[in-house]
Formats: sequence, C-alpha cells, structure tokens
Amino acid sequence: MAGAAARAQEAAAPATTAPAVQGAVPHVAQGVTQGVAPAAQGASDAAAALATLPHDLSPWGMFVAASPVVQAVMVGLALASVVTWTIAIAKAVELSSAKRKARGALAMLEEARSLSQAAERVGFSQGTAAALVRAVIAETHLSADAPSRDGLMDRAASRLERIEAAAGRRMARGTGILATIGSTGPFIGLFGTVWGIMTSFIGISKAQTTNLAVVAPGIAEALLATAIGLVAAIPAVVVYNACTRAIGGHKAQLTDASAAVLRLLSRDIDRHALPRAQAHAAQGHGNSRAAE
Repeated sequence: MAGAAARAQEAAAPATTAPAVQGAVPHVAQGVTQGVAPAAQGASDAAAALATLPHDLSPWGMFVAASPVVQAVMVGLALASVVTWTIAIAKAVELSSAKRKARGALAMLEEARSLSQAAERVGFSQGTAAALVRAVIAETHLSADAPSRDGLMDRAASRLERIEAAAGRRMARGTGILATIGSTGPFIGLFGTVWGIMTSFIGISKAQTTNLAVVAPGIAEALLATAIGLVAAIPAVVVYNACTRAIGGHKAQLTDASAAVLRLLSRDIDRHALPRAQAHAAQGHGNSRAAE
C-alpha cells in the first residue's frame, strides 16, 4: 500500500509543476518585451533626430541652419568686415595721396627763398602744405599795419598748429571704427558661439542622445560665429595699426612743412628789418656829423 501511494504521488508531481512553468514563461517574455521596447523607441527617436539634422556642413549650410540670433551675429560681423576693408582701401588712397603731395611741397619749400616765392610754387595747389603757406601769408597781410612785428611769428605759429591739428583729425577720421571692430569683434563672435552651443544642448536634450552626429552640427554652427568674428577683427586691428603709423608719418611731414614756412617768414622779417636798421643807422650817423 505504501509503495502504491508513493507511485501515485510521483505521477501527480509533473502535473502540478507543468502549469507553474507554463505560467512563468509569459511573465519572462513580457519583461523582455518591456525592456526592449524603450531601447527600440530610443533608437527610433535618435534615427528621427538624425533624419532632421542638417547634413550640409558648408559655411552657407551652417549659416542657414543656425538660429536667428546666431544668424544676426554672423550678418553683423560680415558687415563689419566689409566696413573694415572699405575703410582700409579709402585710407590707403587718401594717405598715399596726402603724403605724396606733402613730400613734393616740402621739397619746394626747402628750395624757396621767400614766402612770395613759396606761394608761387605751392600756394595755389591742393594739400595741407599749401594751406600752411596761404595761412602765413594771410597773417602777414593782417599784421601789415601793426606797429611791431615781434608777435608775428607767434601768431603765424598758432595758425600753423591749428591747421596741423585739423589735418590730423581729418586723416584719423574712420580709424575709430576700426578700433571698435577690432576690440569687439571677437566678443560678439563669442556671444554667437555661446548662444549656438546653448541651442545645441537644448536640441540634445530633446533628442535624448549624445551621438556625435547629433552634437557636431550645432557646435560647428556656433564656432562659425567665432571664426567670422576673428575674420572681422584681425584685419581691423592690422589696418588700424597701419593707419596710425601712416598718420604719424604724415603729421611729421606737416611739422617739417610748418617749420620751413616759419623759416621763410623769419627771413622775410629780417629782410624787411635790415633796410630799416640800416636807414636808422645812416640817419643817426648823419645827425652826429651835423652836430659836429
């Protein structure tokens, strides 16, 4: 009897185990399915994000794909670069012409023996050196009825200083824009870069992936703003320094021209004073002889 009961229990055991195994299989399959589903969904989201990314990484393509703020920064820096090269060309022509005229006028002033001769040579020509000669001649005419010519040199020197200062301001016109572009261009480009990187991080959070293909285009667009800022700033600094040196050289030429004009004025004063001194000396000698 005991053996028959044991055999009956062993025969019933598989019947009770099989339903348990059959019930566990669906739970395992459901867990696997639930684990695979988010991964598949993430992969599909990444694929969708990659499909919407700009694949044109040329400068124009990155500009078109950039955010409006970064586009505004790029356009502003591009316009600043155009302004820089426009000023550079204009200043090169202006300074070269002014230096050439000043060099020729200075040579004529060095050869002249009087203000009238200098006026005949350079007085009616264009340029700052000719204006210096005309200013001194005008001051000489205004001081013709003065009882003494002791202050004529000071008045003439004052006129020449004002003309030199006006010429320096005229030549330096526009260089302040170059200094502004050179100092602010990199920072404006950096602002565009920071803004573009923030936009890229927002896109990364929405795509929920750190794939390089997702990150790289946005960062490249942001760095393009810095590159354009450097392209605008570096030539501006170089042109500003070149203009500063050229303007300094032109001011030195004008200083030499002013000194030459003052020397001519001093000679004319001495020539007019010498006959009067001789006449006074002769008159005094005659009076002494008459007294004897």
